[in-house]
Amino acid sequence: MNLTLFDLDGTLIPVDSDHAFGGFMVEVGWVDGADWGARNDEFFAQYNAGTLDLAAYIDFATSAWRARPLDEALAMRERFMAEVMRPALRPEAVALVERHRAAGDLMAIVTATNVFVTEPIAQSFGIEHLIAVDLKRDVQGRYSGEIDGIPSFREGKIARVENWLQGLGAQWRDFERVSFYSDSTNDLPLLERVSHPVATNPSPSLAAVASARGWPQLHLFA
Repeated sequence: MNLTLFDLDGTLIPVDSDHAFGGFMVEVGWVDGADWGARNDEFFAQYNAGTLDLAAYIDFATSAWRARPLDEALAMRERFMAEVMRPALRPEAVALVERHRAAGDLMAIVTATNVFVTEPIAQSFGIEHLIAVDLKRDVQGRYSGEIDGIPSFREGKIARVENWLQGLGAQWRDFERVSFYSDSTNDLPLLERVSHPVATNPSPSLAAVASARGWPQLHLFA
């Protein structure tokens, strides 16, 4: 069996789901449009520049919805899926996933976006295994603004994949081929760890790295 890993934002979808969810929070009036939207954009720029303080961003991003009743937040998440994310699912990305599914690959999405935002997106692709940034929850099940465990970000993606494989009774060496699709230099640690890295819709910086190292480049989105 082969193992295929996908980054999510900018890779399988042509938008950043975390940033888009923040924009949606502004649109529906759950946060102040000017101040909160500007801060959301600032964090997104830091991510693209490779300077993001993930803990600070998670605290900020979840502040838009975590204090609301959970059923209300879940209903708004479903509205976000219906209005923003499902229309953003591109047939080229769906076809890529389906090719690996047809080949019998073990697949997982490995993303630095939090599990609350990404869980229904992974379900839309029919990908059972999601490795995302987990959030601490209280005894009532309400989400906090704190990261739970190792965040699936940069080097943390390797640790999280290894922990996930261990839970399945597997290791890297059990797979003949391990592929990882990503658009970002933030994912260089995992791209360098797998046997078959694929720079997918790559940022200019990742495209330069891929060209220098002879990695294949895949452009799913125009």
